[in-house]
Amino acid sequence: MDAISVIRTKRDRGELTAEQIDWVIDAYTRGEVADEQMSALAMAILLNGMNRTEIARWTAAMIASGERMNFRALSRPTSDKHSTGGVGDKITLPLAPLVAACGAAVPQLSGRGLGHTGGTLDKLESIPGWRALLSNEEMLHVLDSTGAVICAAGDGLAPADKKLYALRDVTGTVEAIPLIASSIMSKKIAEGTGSLVLDVKVGTGAFMKTIEDARELASTMVALGTDNGVKTVALLTDMSTPLGLTAGNALEVRESVEVLAGGGPADVVELTLALAREMLDAAGIKDADPAKALADGSAMDVWRRMIAAQGGAPDAPLPIAREKHVVTAPSSGVLTRLDAYDIGIAAWRLGAGRARKEDPVQAGAGVELHAKPGEMVTAGRPLLTLHTDTPSRFDYALESLKAAYDIAPAGTEFTPNPIVLDRIA
Repeated sequence: MDAISVIRTKRDRGELTAEQIDWVIDAYTRGEVADEQMSALAMAILLNGMNRTEIARWTAAMIASGERMNFRALSRPTSDKHSTGGVGDKITLPLAPLVAACGAAVPQLSGRGLGHTGGTLDKLESIPGWRALLSNEEMLHVLDSTGAVICAAGDGLAPADKKLYALRDVTGTVEAIPLIASSIMSKKIAEGTGSLVLDVKVGTGAFMKTIEDARELASTMVALGTDNGVKTVALLTDMSTPLGLTAGNALEVRESVEVLAGGGPADVVELTLALAREMLDAAGIKDADPAKALADGSAMDVWRRMIAAQGGAPDAPLPIAREKHVVTAPSSGVLTRLDAYDIGIAAWRLGAGRARKEDPVQAGAGVELHAKPGEMVTAGRPLLTLHTDTPSRFDYALESLKAAYDIAPAGTEFTPNPIVLDRIA
């Protein structure tokens, strides 16, 4: 077996055999296939696609590159959630303890932000003392004692995917749907969860810009999960507008705690409850009411125990950026558009995100929204507040906001997009 013949097969629109896939994933993980060769293969997959058989085998080969976990020793059924990423997407933070409060165990392996999309681990690391890196034993202990854990995937879980993702990120091949689907599902299947709910974002601030692409990705991932014995469903959700009223690490933690306290923005609460119901149903828990668990404080109790179990101080003050800049509304009227991508880029430029995985982030940086589409704004009143420790970043962030919003005359009718656009099972 050799890399060139594998590349040529996919370059010429052929179907890769199981033997070719197994060999190339194993050889790349071991360093026998060079980065430039795998880059060529990834580009051929981007351009020519893969069928279901190829995607399933590719995913299986990445799972086989590392260890597999299982949670059979737990007394609760397990359910996990994965989001394809967005702006202000803080849903994991209230969702994991909420579902745990309703009787499921939530082993949430999460990632960091890159570019304009935020990362769950970056958000939680703004809590003093909180640790993302846990051993398998620590992860199981936190999960067993609190019902939920949010942490980074260990190096032993699908190492082929970790290496390939880094390569795709710098070779313009991230968009390949077969590679996205196998990347996400190899980690989730290897993780060992019994059920999985996928939140596939659609819109300007999402990875999938069109409903058609999002539906293709969701259907592919649902099939992969199902074929591997993981009960999997997907919700397609709107990401044309940021979720909630904040985009940034500590800012989003604050907002998540508000949701757990029974308040918070309506869209964050709505999506949190929708995903919670799907996760509980997939786990076979039919009689729990997640809305009640938010209202009676039981979800907050799990949050506090989970944060403390990972070394965090749930009552400690969160970081606040040293500098602020207020963007005022240029006219009065109805806010009809607030672009998620532009807001995400502004937050990234303020220091909330990173251009490379090794870059640091500012815990307090980000964008605070004072209105959402459909609401009235007044000329000269705050529309956005920018937060950063580095005031020289303000001008760069403001450039991305020049066309980020539209204001229509008072009385203009406005119909918002529904948050949940479709369900695939």
